[in-house]
Amino acid sequence: MELMRGAPADMTGRTDRERRCYGFLDGLGIEYWRTDHPDAPSTTMEVCAQVDAVLDVHICKNLFLCNRQQTDFYLLIMPGDKHFLTKELSHQLGVSRLSFADEGHMERYLDLLPGSVSVLGLMNDKEKRVRLVIDRDVLAQEWFGCHPCMNTSSLKFRTADLTGKILPALGRDWTVVTLTGEA
Repeated sequence: MELMRGAPADMTGRTDRERRCYGFLDGLGIEYWRTDHPDAPSTTMEVCAQVDAVLDVHICKNLFLCNRQQTDFYLLIMPGDKHFLTKELSHQLGVSRLSFADEGHMERYLDLLPGSVSVLGLMNDKEKRVRLVIDRDVLAQEWFGCHPCMNTSSLKFRTADLTGKILPALGRDWTVVTLTGEA
């Protein structure tokens, strides 16, 4: 894996999902770096550790959640090394019970597949059905790492660009939570 600046010069073999991400970021004038890992999608901790090392950033956990009735949906962004406790988040959001949302809802609202969940998927949520929730520790970092809606590449850009340019361009608010990951 190597570190490259911006979108790939050759988009051959890239999905529409990924191309839309690069077009969106470029249209906002966001400076970003990319590493590709097409032979090893980042679904294992080993690959994630390699990606983190190349980008010099910690890729976040991006969890797509829903309430028991599957009527309210949440995208939680939290540090990758922090343990996720459903009860802790449920309490802070005032939701009685959260669980992982199914693949069908993920594809319907975010146009994403499992393993590729990313904040950039919110550009596909035209109905704004998904509530964005960000752990305070993520916002405290200078750099933010995520997928371009495909887990065969990873990106790095400034957290200030996420909150100051990307989310406003999407017309998105977010809820800040403080997760400890401790029972």
